[in-house]
Amino acid sequence: MTATEKRDNHDLTIITTHVNADFDAVASLLAAQKLYPDALVVFPGSQEKNLRNFFVNSMAYLFNMADMGDIDFSKVKRLVLVDTRQANRIGKLSALLERPDVEIHVYDHHPASPNDINGQKEIHRLTGANVTILTQIIADKGIPIAPDEATVMCLGIYEDTGSFTFASTTEADFLAAAFLLSKGANLNIISDLIARELSPEQVALLNDMIQAAVRHDINGIEVVLTTVTTEKYMPDFAFLVQKMVKMENLNAIFAIVRMEDKIYVIARSRIDEVDVGAAVALLGGGGHPYAAAAAIKGETLAQTENRLIEILYSKIKARRQARDLMSAPPITVAPEVSCKEASNLLTRYNINALLVTEELKGQEELCGYITRQVIEKALYHKLDHVPVREYMTTELASVGTEADLLEIQDKIIENKQRILPVLDNGHIAGVITRTDLLNVLVRKAQTEEEYSPDPLKEPIAARTQNIVKFMKERLPERLMNILTRIGVVADELGYGAYVVGGFVRDLFLYRTDEDLDIVIEGDGIAFAQRYSKLEGARIHTHAKFGTAVIIDPEGFKIDVASARLEYYKFPAALPIVEMSSIKLDLFRRDFTINTLAIQLNAERFGTLIDFFSARKDIKEKIIRVLHNLSFVEDPTRVFRAIRFEQRFGFTIGKLTVGLIENAVTMDFFRGLSGRRVFAELRQILEEENPVPAIIRLHDFDLLKVIHPSLTFDKNLITLLNSARKVLAWHDLLFLNESYMKWVVYFLILMKPSDESRSGVICSHFELAPRYQKIFCHERFQAEVCLEGLERNLPASNSALYEKLTGFRTEMILYMMAATKYEKVKKSISHYFTQLRHVSISLKGQDLKKMGLNPGPVFREILQATLNAKLDGRLKTREDEIEFARNYLRKA
Repeated sequence: MTATEKRDNHDLTIITTHVNADFDAVASLLAAQKLYPDALVVFPGSQEKNLRNFFVNSMAYLFNMADMGDIDFSKVKRLVLVDTRQANRIGKLSALLERPDVEIHVYDHHPASPNDINGQKEIHRLTGANVTILTQIIADKGIPIAPDEATVMCLGIYEDTGSFTFASTTEADFLAAAFLLSKGANLNIISDLIARELSPEQVALLNDMIQAAVRHDINGIEVVLTTVTTEKYMPDFAFLVQKMVKMENLNAIFAIVRMEDKIYVIARSRIDEVDVGAAVALLGGGGHPYAAAAAIKGETLAQTENRLIEILYSKIKARRQARDLMSAPPITVAPEVSCKEASNLLTRYNINALLVTEELKGQEELCGYITRQVIEKALYHKLDHVPVREYMTTELASVGTEADLLEIQDKIIENKQRILPVLDNGHIAGVITRTDLLNVLVRKAQTEEEYSPDPLKEPIAARTQNIVKFMKERLPERLMNILTRIGVVADELGYGAYVVGGFVRDLFLYRTDEDLDIVIEGDGIAFAQRYSKLEGARIHTHAKFGTAVIIDPEGFKIDVASARLEYYKFPAALPIVEMSSIKLDLFRRDFTINTLAIQLNAERFGTLIDFFSARKDIKEKIIRVLHNLSFVEDPTRVFRAIRFEQRFGFTIGKLTVGLIENAVTMDFFRGLSGRRVFAELRQILEEENPVPAIIRLHDFDLLKVIHPSLTFDKNLITLLNSARKVLAWHDLLFLNESYMKWVVYFLILMKPSDESRSGVICSHFELAPRYQKIFCHERFQAEVCLEGLERNLPASNSALYEKLTGFRTEMILYMMAATKYEKVKKSISHYFTQLRHVSISLKGQDLKKMGLNPGPVFREILQATLNAKLDGRLKTREDEIEFARNYLRKA
């Protein structure tokens, strides 16, 4: 029967759907036509642009379509509705609903609402796509379908389930799609139609939507509202809304748009708390909990927005509050309770975290918290007697009893906090643990109490990001090639390869650092040997530590280490090294900012790995340790914390400051060898400006680690700043001479020490003999010389030269920094820049030609000639020879 014959039929069946039909609606029309083969398909309004092009240009032959104007409504005896049961969404066809002689059949997947059309036949199921319902019926009835028909129907499923990613997707949707694929559905066509490219007009409108977005906190749920206007009708607006959801990672959005003379509301939700179908239904629209739409006439944008906000406050259910989640009463300890007693409490109550509180003026005040992990490490290091005050975490967030789940989640996750106090008017009402939060988020009851994941045992989710483009922008091609080759060699051996530590940190700080630290998940030495052989490089290995140094043909150094786990037998001991994974290797590092890694294996080349929120701490410019006993295990980390703080302009975190103070109080430095302390001190003194770091050492009372008698006063600060200026002056001379900057600063620190005390300090630091000579012998010679210059400044260049010649560059700079007199400083600088390299061309051979025999007189004449040249009396070689002859005649 042709479409014309069907229109002339006195028992006419019409199949229709909602206005602004999407792919699912049109797919449902086609599927319904398979169930009602004599029916006519009628669109109630204008269909979407992509749909119109699709059907007009390719598959219009599949449908028995008719224009609404060509139909004699008096002959209609049956109305089949698909993907809707709302009268206000089927346009002029809603008039048929008032006729008692018209039979109504409904196939819909939207949740029921009070305004639903009641039909003689109703098929309703909650599926992701409406066409899924009709496909199941077709399959059950064994109705044959052609590949083109299967493609159209499958297209509807893919669009309405977001390619099976929307929360509304059900098992039935997958099964229906599988059935249609078995019937020849073409996924290439589906992919082309789903992946629509945006036109310039759509891009402009999407940008307007993003710019106009306003985030509302409605009963603890974040809902985004965006309101825009466009002069022309935009048929793909729903697609733009979905695009915005993905781009901005939104959980719930209501987009309000004025197009021509109508207002449209398109809503999407990815969370159970926001049922957009229920909300939009009150605007006269419809949909299901995860997608809904409405068309509104006779209102302004402001009116629609205000009405929608009122609806949202009434419809969105508040998430559970802190008072509903907390455990009460909280188990607490006083700050002076020992770690041993705290351990007993943890065991007695079968918990893994304790609040530390102190009673002040009759009220319990919150001081911090301490975890089982920290307590166990303290006991391992024989610190049973130490009060928990020393190792508790003091950077502690809290919430009120009415805090919603979003706030609770932010506080626990952002602060990496394992137990969250709940306060009621300053009183500790209870605690929420990380497990409590997990139970709510995954809707799964757990019987275990709060546990503290041990990063050495439990999986830690790493933040990852591909930064290849960023690396290419920041790194020279030569370095990128080296990193690539490292990954290739690691792949050949089946190892994981990562560049880690300061190199990655400095990449994000936009600082230059070409010192490559490579960590190998496997045998680092075997990797280094293989790489060196392929690249023609030299190699030095250290089997005890599983490390190697590769030196390529151009002299570039690569430090290689096997991924390792370090543990310490006692405070300040050297680490014991075991094989481990990259995660454990990073956990052993000193501070979070040094825990970034970039994978170099070809498949994941350029993947940034961040286990410990290092990027966040770099952004916030904070130095944090990874665990509370970090300085107990290695007190030298204190010096590094100060060095990094001053080098990068960062701030040491509050908790880390407290742990440094504890390490000083407990004197864990007494177990350090002097050599280790000096190695850290030397690195501080080699910084571009070590003065602030030295002041910071004093702030933490750490100068006594150098020697208890060392004093810190204004005079020392003045001398240090003077040294900094002198060194800056020297560096601006751009001399092609090396010198030890740190030596000058250390000479300043040693200045108050006499010869005996200086010897003790040098011995404690286990300094090499050549350094002991500088600090315990040459320094005092320089100070005697300086005293002489300050009492009686030489009048001639030759006399100045005689005083200063023989002193090394570091001593000259030390004297310039140490003097209080500007004239003396200028004289020393004059010697350094103008006099020290003055020489004469007169030689012993010249004196022999004058008839002199070698002997002491040679030195006397040569020195007299040099003095004359220093004083400006001689210019040429002839002048020198003539001066020597005259000198002999006078002798």
